[in-house]
Amino acid sequence: MKIKALIISSLIFFTIQIASAQIKIPGVLKQAANSLGQGTNPTQLEIGSAIKEALEIGVSAGTDRLSLQNGFLGNAAVKLLFPPEAQKVEKTLRGLGLNKPCDDFILSMNRAAELAVKEAKPIFISAVKQMTFQDATNILLSKEKNTATTHFQRVTSNALTTKFQPIISDALSKTEATRYWTDLSTRYNKVPFVNKVETDITAYATQKAIDGLFYEVAQEELKIRSNSGARGTALLQKVFGYADKQ
Repeated sequence: MKIKALIISSLIFFTIQIASAQIKIPGVLKQAANSLGQGTNPTQLEIGSAIKEALEIGVSAGTDRLSLQNGFLGNAAVKLLFPPEAQKVEKTLRGLGLNKPCDDFILSMNRAAELAVKEAKPIFISAVKQMTFQDATNILLSKEKNTATTHFQRVTSNALTTKFQPIISDALSKTEATRYWTDLSTRYNKVPFVNKVETDITAYATQKAIDGLFYEVAQEELKIRSNSGARGTALLQKVFGYADKQ
C-alpha cells in the first residue's frame, strides 16, 4: 500500500509541475515579445540598426519604383526636364518648330535615369551601412520627418555622385540622350545673337537622378515615421514606437 501511495503522490507532483510550466511558458514568451516590442527603451545598437533598416527599405522601394518604365518620366516630382540654364535652348528650338527633337531628348534622358538607378542600388545600400550609431540616435529623435534621408544625402552625396556618374554616362549613351543633346545644343548655338550653352548633361542627369532617389527615400521614411502599420519588423516597431513617445 505504501508503494502504491508513493506512486500516486509522485504522479500528482509531476502533473502539478507540468501544469505550472505550461502556465509560465506563455508568460515568458510574452515578456520576450515585449522586450522586442514597445516594452523597453531601445538600445543605441537597436536605434542604429532601425534607422539603417528604414533607409534600406527606402532605397530598395525607391529604386524599384524609379527603375520601372516611366518611373522618372511619369513622376512630376522627379521627372528630368531641360536643365535650368538650357531652358532658353528648349524655348528657342520649339519656336523654330523642333518640338520632336526636344521631346526625344527629354524622353531619352529620363529613360537613362530609369536605367541607371537600378544599377546604383548596391552603391546606396553600401552607403547606408556606413552610417554611425551616434548619427542614427540624433536622427531618430529629430522632429523632422525626413531627417534620416537628409542626413544620408548630406554625408554621402559626393561619394555617390562619383560612383553614380559613370553609370549615368553609360545610360545616356545607350538611350542616345547624349547625341540628342549634342544635336540640340549645336543647332541652338548656330542661332544668330544667342549666348552659347555648354551644359554638362551627364553631370546634370546624375544630380537629378540622385535627387529623385532621395525624394523617394524620403517618402518611405515619412511612411515609417507617420504610420505604425508601415513598420514591418519588431525592431522598427520598437524603435519608432519609442520615438513616437518622445
